[in-house]
Amino acid sequence: MQTLNEILRISASRHTHLCPRQVLGARIGLAGASALGLDLPRRNKRLFIIILETDGCFADGIEAATACTVGHRTLRIEDYGKIAATFVDVETEDALRIAPQPDLRQRAFAYVDGESRHYFAQLQAYQSMPEDELLTIQPVILTTPIQAIVSRAGVRVNCEMCGEEIINEREVLLHGRVLCHACAHGGYYVSVEQTLPQVELSRSCVELVEG
Repeated sequence: MQTLNEILRISASRHTHLCPRQVLGARIGLAGASALGLDLPRRNKRLFIIILETDGCFADGIEAATACTVGHRTLRIEDYGKIAATFVDVETEDALRIAPQPDLRQRAFAYVDGESRHYFAQLQAYQSMPEDELLTIQPVILTTPIQAIVSRAGVRVNCEMCGEEIINEREVLLHGRVLCHACAHGGYYVSVEQTLPQVELSRSCVELVEG
């Protein structure tokens, strides 16, 4: 098992520097695996992590500590704008959500002498604070079973509206039709062609008012 210093060196090399959120990610990664009784770094897919709750440097720290990655489908990001992660033992389905203590930034000053700057106090303190002072660990039950989240390899269908392929059983059955999430519920984008009629209508309204 790697030491915290070794993990932080790995994370910093990917991020070009070391910051407090990377340290939190590393500490949370170590704490999550330890609480589930799983060794690190992982060489299989037994540990599944949902970073609930942000992307960025926090994710770098968790990846460096656990070796779980998006590419291996052992890490998923759900961006809620929070610093937290849920650790799942795929075999037992035990799950834990780990987050920083709510007043952690203020607690950090008690572990650093002579440092009044918030950033540097946090950077140093997060590396040495006892786990119970640093983190909250809460047993949770996933609202979607872990097997459904992980899904099965090789399962493919095509959306009946846009025709694009859907993998990992992410299709939606709506009114008897197999659809992708974007066609069923709306996506994070719309095509330029879809916006043109609305743009042209707006221009016509302006011309009518001005004319």
